[in-house]
Amino acid sequence: MVATRHDKVPARPAHSPISVNGSDTTQFQHGPISVNGSDTTRQSPSTDCAQSYQLYLRCVGGEVGATSSLAPKIGPLGLSPKKVGDDIAKATSDWKGLKITVKLTIQNRQAAISVCPSAASLIIKALKEPPRDRKKQKNIKHSGNLSFDDIVTIAKSMKDRSMSKKMEGTVKEILGTCQSVGCTVEGKNPHDVIDQINDGEIEVPED
Repeated sequence: MVATRHDKVPARPAHSPISVNGSDTTQFQHGPISVNGSDTTRQSPSTDCAQSYQLYLRCVGGEVGATSSLAPKIGPLGLSPKKVGDDIAKATSDWKGLKITVKLTIQNRQAAISVCPSAASLIIKALKEPPRDRKKQKNIKHSGNLSFDDIVTIAKSMKDRSMSKKMEGTVKEILGTCQSVGCTVEGKNPHDVIDQINDGEIEVPED
């Protein structure tokens, strides 16, 4: 049917119903739109400030990480990624240039930072190597030497995270990490020191 000038074509109301997927939905100027019976109104995530949250992050000691990687993790908790990045750099200044794990304990929009170093990080730090520029120097070889007392000290700090029941087993784990890092112990190959412990030539203190 073609409308002539004498016919009246009804105008559509400004707020007429709109059908989406067969469901009748009314669209308002500032109201929500329902699609398939679900309300599409956005709601901001709510977090309990009194509740304590723990996050583990991998970073390079003494360097400010990219805020783009921090924002998705701590942004919903109401923290500033830039401020947290600066705080992590200050807390890890003693581990400059080493890849370490940090633990963030967040409560009341305040982040407490603690360092959780791995066995390899403790070994490299004990070697007391001069700081290097990671961007200029690649494939660094850690060919230093450690004393057996240094190994025992590292084993004591890693005892809580070790899978061994005795200190002797923890010391062997640290010696295995020394072999992976590439350093020597008492001028010997770390695996030779493990053999001496197994043969009873070296006694490991339990305390």
